[in-house]
Amino acid sequence: MAAESEADGIAAHSDLRLLLDTRHSCRAFGPAPVPRGTIEQILALAQCTPSWCNTQPWQVSITEGDATDRLRAGIAEHVRSQPQEPDFALPSEYRGVYRARRKECALQLYSSLGIADGDRQASAAQTMKNFALFGAPHLAVITSDDALGVYGAVDCGLYVNTFLLAAHSLGVATIPQAALAGSAPFLRRFLGLGDDRRIVCTIAFGYADVDHPANAFRTTRADTGTVVDWVS
Repeated sequence: MAAESEADGIAAHSDLRLLLDTRHSCRAFGPAPVPRGTIEQILALAQCTPSWCNTQPWQVSITEGDATDRLRAGIAEHVRSQPQEPDFALPSEYRGVYRARRKECALQLYSSLGIADGDRQASAAQTMKNFALFGAPHLAVITSDDALGVYGAVDCGLYVNTFLLAAHSLGVATIPQAALAGSAPFLRRFLGLGDDRRIVCTIAFGYADVDHPANAFRTTRADTGTVVDWVS
């Protein structure tokens, strides 16, 4: 029994390692919708996410069909005419290694698309593709209860990661997006959400356009030695 348990553990580790190594943020989707049954499988897996005192604070609004197209058009118009109003404060600045990692990611994306470093017009156009959902047929909007504050948001972050891995395990591509959370009032109105729901982030999802150059690069990860301190 012990040998079987160890073998099962090794297999599970291998499966998780494969998911983590191959998942990436998709920045170009094909138009084909994800079948409702597949989405429900993703949601069932994501619901296994742990949370503080088992509060499970996440609520998820998912668009499909015409609703996705209306949201895409509406939020693009909103960001052109309105200032950002996120429910959770955006970073005050990116400094040191965080700035370097952010810049590396941007340069990888721009290089894959043939955008020269410093070409602000082209980079701005690429940024606006966030609000077109990169062509995705679906958007999941993740919200938390206002009364739960930052801890509710943290639990929702765990939910987002489980959603991403669950989707990937079923062949569905995803990209978590903070950009759309800057239009929290618009999203609340569009989705008919109460004022007590705080927009944490969104996830665009669908099937990847595997031939698009924006999907050709992969971000790097810091070595664990740079992020872990051992205390004994």
